[in-house]
Amino acid sequence: MASTQAPNNPDTLAHVQKFWEARKPRSPVYQFLLDDIKLIYASKGVVRARLLLTKNHVNTHGGIHGSVSATLIDWVGGIAIAAWDNRDKAGVSTDIHISYVSSAKDGDWVEIEGKCDKVGGTLAFTTATIWKVVDDQPGPVVATGSHTKFVKV
Repeated sequence: MASTQAPNNPDTLAHVQKFWEARKPRSPVYQFLLDDIKLIYASKGVVRARLLLTKNHVNTHGGIHGSVSATLIDWVGGIAIAAWDNRDKAGVSTDIHISYVSSAKDGDWVEIEGKCDKVGGTLAFTTATIWKVVDDQPGPVVATGSHTKFVKV
């Protein structure tokens, strides 16, 4: 179950959607893997999105590829930082950690949540969860992660 309880903030959601749309054309990796991702929720320092997994997202065993989970955790951390105070820069990665818990396959929807634990003058610390969507709700956890970014740029 998603951890956020603050109401969706339409202004923050509009900001992070604009932030994402401005960055997507500059990243071939994001264009390839996350072109169809949909931001569905935003509040101060917290965002959620959904993605329908395709053949481009799975490994040779048919499950979500670890690199896709890592990309999602990297992406959602930056978007959560942008949602912290409607900033236009999210910094650069200094550390990322991922725990792979279960899997999802081609045709499954996943929900991704990024949450800022702290945003300082130099570093920002985020956590993320990827769930498989079941009955239109976050279901089994697919992966969790933490992501640190250098934001003094």
